[in-house]
Amino acid sequence: MSGTKPKVVVVMPAYNAAKTLRMTYAELPREHVDLVILVDDGSSDETIAIARELGLELFVHNGNYGYGANQKTCYREALRADADIVVMVHPDYQYDPTLLPEIVGPIVEGRADVVLGSRLLGGDPRAQGMPWWKYIANRFLTGLENRVFGLRLAEYHTGYRAYRRSALESVNVEMNSDNFIFDQEIIAQFVEVGTRIAEVPVPTRYFPQASSASFLQSTRYGLSILWVLALFILHRSGLWRQRRFQSLARRYAPGAPPADQAG
Repeated sequence: MSGTKPKVVVVMPAYNAAKTLRMTYAELPREHVDLVILVDDGSSDETIAIARELGLELFVHNGNYGYGANQKTCYREALRADADIVVMVHPDYQYDPTLLPEIVGPIVEGRADVVLGSRLLGGDPRAQGMPWWKYIANRFLTGLENRVFGLRLAEYHTGYRAYRRSALESVNVEMNSDNFIFDQEIIAQFVEVGTRIAEVPVPTRYFPQASSASFLQSTRYGLSILWVLALFILHRSGLWRQRRFQSLARRYAPGAPPADQAG
């Protein structure tokens, strides 16, 4: 990405983030950010009032639709705002906002279309407070995903991500889940259409105000990942083609054959 400076839009998928939103926003390197969009997913605290006080571009769901549904609104509104690069920054202060230039760097330099901020590069996240069972599950699931996707990533389960506009436009975001598994479905979509994915190391914080899934929630999430991988394998083998994994550009190109059986 050369020539004119790309427009960087930060999106914050928020749910009851009143205790940490100000801290997160205060540490965003504003010289690298053109617009901050916050999407509130039915918070019952003061998240909306604080977002207005900070002057954020605010969109409010009239209920708690889920993390995936929140991201769909985030990306839809970021693209509508003419973003060249979209960066997801969780407003719970778990990921370091000051690292945004490192997150967007590979995209700006033309080396990647999607960048993941990895907690497992450059250090042991258990020393930063990651529960041991979550660390083991992360390593196990990442190993499976690398085998299925043919990649060598350190982790897939990060909430700190940057996307080139064309990457988001190439996949069917709206077909993904409204829940947490959205993060893995969109990666499967990117793999299928040949998107270049890079990683940069990011530390993370674990403290009471930072959102963190419970053991039961993490178990459900892990099982959902296995289902996504199974669907991806079936899609790639041609046994059960999934519309969600097909490129939007290919599917809607003039003269393109009709989509196979959808899932």
